[in-house]
Amino acid sequence: MFLPIKESIQFISYDTKRAITPYLYMAPTITLLTSLMLLPMIVVIRYSLFDNVIMNKNPTFVGLENYQKLFSNATFWISLENTLYFTFMSVIFHLLIGMTFALMLNSKVINSTIKTILRVFYIMPWLFTAVIIAIIWRLLLDPSGVINYLLVDFGITENNIEWFSSSATAIHAVTFVNIWAGYPLYMVSLLAGLQGVSTELYEAASIDGSNEFQKFWYITIPHLKPIIISIAMLDFIWTMQVFPLVWMTTGGGPIHATEMLSTFTYKLAFSSYKFSLASASAVIILLLSMSVTYFYIKYQKSVD
Repeated sequence: MFLPIKESIQFISYDTKRAITPYLYMAPTITLLTSLMLLPMIVVIRYSLFDNVIMNKNPTFVGLENYQKLFSNATFWISLENTLYFTFMSVIFHLLIGMTFALMLNSKVINSTIKTILRVFYIMPWLFTAVIIAIIWRLLLDPSGVINYLLVDFGITENNIEWFSSSATAIHAVTFVNIWAGYPLYMVSLLAGLQGVSTELYEAASIDGSNEFQKFWYITIPHLKPIIISIAMLDFIWTMQVFPLVWMTTGGGPIHATEMLSTFTYKLAFSSYKFSLASASAVIILLLSMSVTYFYIKYQKSVD
């Protein structure tokens, strides 16, 4: 005859209870992550090694053949090049713009009222989802939109520019929109870091005759370095996987001018129904992200 649960728990020692309690609290999260992330990841890796998955009840094991097909696909290399350009440019300008605005909001020259107004204005991109941002900028950058009207009116350009429809400008336009959407993360994080730097350090540097640039380079940057590296690595991973913004603005066009690994993978799976190739492409995205994650974890351990 089994004892009631409440009575059976009494037979567990205090040390055992203390040892298993953290794992019991973690169990729901671990279960959720396993079911939503780990298992799908394993399935995708498995699919990348077989042919005609989903459509075939008995798929054939082909090893790395799908990866060979992928590497011989010219569109894959275009999407990889676009993804790297999009990611690096976004991360660099996110940092530069975020740092500039953070320094402005932390400046003693600007009064508190103006800072409050600027803070609200600078944080606005965070108020919108990727879909809303895409719609807004499609309207603004439309050939008959506000941006083109102002450019022509001020004599900067002679004709309206097809920002998202021209292969010469599409990748730059999409990258610009992503930069606009992503800099607030850097601004908020760096502003918090700036407010944590002791003013005594700047006062001591002033006494020693340091100029503003020297203070920034030798005091501000070293204090913000952990924040900058952490955010930049996370941003690199997130930006490499961006899908909604690109899909809603250009759909990867025109003529693959803005094709990213994410849109390329999506089209393989849901337009061409080549699930094995799509799985192989997804694994490559995973490996690229994991390589950055490895350096991020290694850096965090060195800091700790």
